[in-house]
Amino acid sequence: MAVVTQFVVVREGVEKMTFTSKKEADAYDKMLDVADNLMPFLSKSELELTEADIEKLSFYLAQNKDDLQVLLKGGSLEKKAPAKKAPKKADTKEAKDA
Repeated sequence: MAVVTQFVVVREGVEKMTFTSKKEADAYDKMLDVADNLMPFLSKSELELTEADIEKLSFYLAQNKDDLQVLLKGGSLEKKAPAKKAPKKADTKEAKDA
């Protein structure tokens, strides 16, 4: 018989998500905290959003908080060109032998 450890995120008595690592569960719980904190902020806006839309928007912003922080600091989300990979050991060895 296998033993499986699971971490369950529960909010207001409702099971939200199950994870296999505590780190993932904590990260999801923190993301839900951010979303909960965003809801009153968005509710105060002059936007005419339904409560469901505010909840969805809060959740979206919380899920993408890293990108949002970059944008709020005046950055851009454009991807930079990937860095060139270092040559493999075989390539390096051939270059030395040449």
